[in-house]
Amino acid sequence: MREREVLLSALVLTVLWYLLSALIDRPILPFPHTVFWVFVREMPGELGKHFVHSLLRVLMSISLGIVTAGPLGIVLGQSQRLNRLLSPFLYLLYPIPKVVLVPVAILFFGLGELPKVLIIYLIIFFQILVLVRDQAEKLRPELILSVRSLGAGRRALFRFVYLPATLPSIFTAIRQSTGTAIAVLYLAELFATRYGLGYYIYLTGSTLFDYPAMYAGILSMSLLGLGLYFGIDRLERRLCPWVFVEVPS
Repeated sequence: MREREVLLSALVLTVLWYLLSALIDRPILPFPHTVFWVFVREMPGELGKHFVHSLLRVLMSISLGIVTAGPLGIVLGQSQRLNRLLSPFLYLLYPIPKVVLVPVAILFFGLGELPKVLIIYLIIFFQILVLVRDQAEKLRPELILSVRSLGAGRRALFRFVYLPATLPSIFTAIRQSTGTAIAVLYLAELFATRYGLGYYIYLTGSTLFDYPAMYAGILSMSLLGLGLYFGIDRLERRLCPWVFVEVPS
């Protein structure tokens, strides 16, 4: 049902795009079929290379965020002392717009892949950390004690208690941060890089004035974010089926 609604919404937006293009009647807003043709033609070639670079940066950032923020969030949620110690720092750092750190990351780490991945990682890291911590705090102590009474060690607790309880929060955090991460990815790829959708959009639009190619890049970045969102949603349904079980009234 959701896929059908998305396709219907895409159709409506395409019709509105046609109407707006006809109304403006300027090269800066080409018709959708022109953009789609450029997208199909360039995706196997130059546009596809930029798409792959952007995708890999986002996937690397998400992976690093899960590996680091997930366990730390569980620890903070279960340790009141450590949570009290680190929460003030978390409340200070979490609201800072991570995009403002792009120049700082470039100054410290140069012009390679690291600063681009780092900025996206910071967005995902704090989002996962806060949600996992809050979810881990809700775990009832008697539940953990009952599992321990059965002889479960730390590894078994993580596998059968902490992971099932906090995994949905990790997926929620990634979904919530996807849009922001893609926006920051665009800005990060404007700085001293030759590959990435942000660079492609800026080059074709502001330097080459190839507006159909520019919109094809924008379409690619939109599909990147949309694909990540639905991919995460499908992965959650597979790994966390208990979340989607309907309780009979």
